[in-house]
Amino acid sequence: MRIKHLSTLAGLLAVVLATSSCGYALAGRGNTLPSEIRIIGVPQFVNQSTSAGIDGPITDAVRAEWQSRGRFRQQPDASNVDAVMTGTILNVMLQPVAFTADGQASRYQIVVVASVEFKLVKDNKVHWANPSFQLREEYPVTIGNSPTDVNALLRTDANATERLARNFARLIVTSILEAF
Repeated sequence: MRIKHLSTLAGLLAVVLATSSCGYALAGRGNTLPSEIRIIGVPQFVNQSTSAGIDGPITDAVRAEWQSRGRFRQQPDASNVDAVMTGTILNVMLQPVAFTADGQASRYQIVVVASVEFKLVKDNKVHWANPSFQLREEYPVTIGNSPTDVNALLRTDANATERLARNFARLIVTSILEAF
């Protein structure tokens, strides 16, 4: 009797598993935007941080990320678009996260905090917003260079700025598309 019960239970479980979907998808592959969204306006981000010039590379990277998604065209203003993405960089902080034996910083973490909004123009509805979006990136200190502020690090390491901007753009666009 017990074997028959286990067999029935196993069969029922197999049917349930075969007919249900788990709801998981590969990150970066989802899209919660309405199908009529084709042109996205991405005006220049506003920079309220003390890191001069960080808004340019971030805005450029966000525009390139939308363009790279294939389905979307982007333009640098909010006229004749289906949706508008606006952003304000609120703060950029530099924090030491690793040290050498003599107490010098060997790795820094840059934290970018931004307020970002994605609005559908047709019905003037906010589709996605995050008033305190954060990106954290770690960078090694180059030999003979120990910057004490984020501006010094970004000036001396152009790759750090590019990587930071690309990662910011990828994360924010994926968050919008997947409605995180």
